[in-house]
Amino acid sequence: MSAFTSEYEMVIGLEVHVELKTRTKIFCSCPTDFGAEPNTHVCPVCMGLPGSLPVLNRKVVEYAIKAGMATNCTIARYSKQDRKNYFYPDLPKAYQISQYDLPLCEHGYLDIETSTGSKRIGITRIHIEEDAGKLVHDKSGTFIDCNRCGVPLIEIVSEPDIRSAEEAVAYLQKLRATILYTGISDCRMQEGSLRCDVNLSVHKPGQPFGTRTEMKNLNSFQYVQKAIEFEYRRQVEAIENGEEIVQETRRFDEKSGKTSSMRRKEDANDYRYFPDPDLAPIEMSEQQLEQLQASIPVLPDQRKSKYIEQFGLTAYDAEMLTATPETADYFESVCAATEYPKQAANLMLTEVFRLMSAESEDTVRIPVAPAHLAALVNMTIDGKINSSTEKKVLGELWKNGDQSPEEYIRAHDLFQLSDPVLLEQLVDQAIAQNPKSIADFKKGKTNALKSLVGQIMGKTSGRANPVIVQQLIDEKVAKL
Repeated sequence: MSAFTSEYEMVIGLEVHVELKTRTKIFCSCPTDFGAEPNTHVCPVCMGLPGSLPVLNRKVVEYAIKAGMATNCTIARYSKQDRKNYFYPDLPKAYQISQYDLPLCEHGYLDIETSTGSKRIGITRIHIEEDAGKLVHDKSGTFIDCNRCGVPLIEIVSEPDIRSAEEAVAYLQKLRATILYTGISDCRMQEGSLRCDVNLSVHKPGQPFGTRTEMKNLNSFQYVQKAIEFEYRRQVEAIENGEEIVQETRRFDEKSGKTSSMRRKEDANDYRYFPDPDLAPIEMSEQQLEQLQASIPVLPDQRKSKYIEQFGLTAYDAEMLTATPETADYFESVCAATEYPKQAANLMLTEVFRLMSAESEDTVRIPVAPAHLAALVNMTIDGKINSSTEKKVLGELWKNGDQSPEEYIRAHDLFQLSDPVLLEQLVDQAIAQNPKSIADFKKGKTNALKSLVGQIMGKTSGRANPVIVQQLIDEKVAKL
């Protein structure tokens, strides 16, 4: 990164599209199942054929309002739907039914945790709209699959409060967690159920915001981070070279990690919004809103507060553990079987999450029973096994979740060696065989004794109690 990039601040706002988990589309009875044969989930309504009329799916409105309530939004008692006119090559009627000036939800927020602490990100609005179809490109040409036409979406627009790629990913993860808790979407990013448009500009602090660009349809946390980092550098370098940043839509290439121009960015007046004449306004009563509010489950922030207060976790660790309902449920089940919740949290945040990361970020799969993980924690704290054995056994249980940790440890003779007589003999041998390490330590090289611990751990296949070994080495070397 060039030195001058530190002089510029990035300003980011995210537009997140979430497909709602309804059985049928937003304006017709076609199914919304993912992965069907192309153009088999279509009808005259979602194909926009003459004479067809849309009928709003009530569940879509309820789900959108639940999303708004979960993100601390104000819910509109009266809203309407509008036609957004634009050439969509994958939307046959060439306009999209969306919401313009009267969205369902406005003025919300989410609190995020990053390495620099807590921050509140504002949410401008949440509105409902229909999805477009899908263009499939291959060597023989471009094909259109209209199965996704009319699948219900909510668009969640943030305030331009985000100032780094880390904050953008943290916000997106928190939003995904919140939506998952409500149950209104599966948020499978690889299937396009949750995708993100990144609006980014740069400026020097104290100066007006710069011209923004928009990067479309990012469906991975990793891609969001890489796209932001590249576009930030590109804009800064362009400004430093005297070039003008133009308002445009850009595509992120996953292989090269670079963005490229697609088209000039449109403004609202280019879409020629007007109220859809075929759809009545949406009116919500206080009773309806109270019923929807009562259906909102315990959300990530509520669980996060519990973990901080009840288990003594840091805000950041609690945020990570509540990232999905599955990980939070699993952690609470582990805590019910151990008196060491902080140690259980540490094992989950390190080893369990590492093992999970090898799988899809859309899937939460922990094949080890909560009681078995709790047993591992208990045995480690009680000194029956050491931390390296704990990690090793967890990795084996991940492959064979039915086996109990006690059975595995006993069958493979992995219980920790804490017999001071045996360990003292091993320490004496290590000291006698490594006079140079002792001499180096006496000269002030404080790390010289670590090799002795390593040798003893190696001789015992990692079973020696490292705390006792270190104590014995320190005591004996001090007398030399």
